[in-house]
Amino acid sequence: MHRFLILSAFALSAALIAPVAARADDRSHQEKRYYDKEGKDYHTWNNNEDRAYRQYLTEQHRDYRDFNRVNHSQQQQYFTWRHTHPDTTLFKVEIR
Repeated sequence: MHRFLILSAFALSAALIAPVAARADDRSHQEKRYYDKEGKDYHTWNNNEDRAYRQYLTEQHRDYRDFNRVNHSQQQQYFTWRHTHPDTTLFKVEIR
């Protein structure tokens, strides 16, 4: 009987913790937003934004650094560049 109570308590604990752990994992995949003061808009950091940022770094002959690690001035330079390079000019969309 004592073993059954321990096993039941363990199963109940696992059932209660699983949704909390799953929710924490979902938060790690959320897209981050950066505010552009000069453009007065937000840039949502997703796959397209990351590809554009990497293209910007290539054009500027700079080494890759995570966007959240560069200083505010460099972030603003990227935002200025980004406003003149929308997705439609950066990425080709092929429809078959």
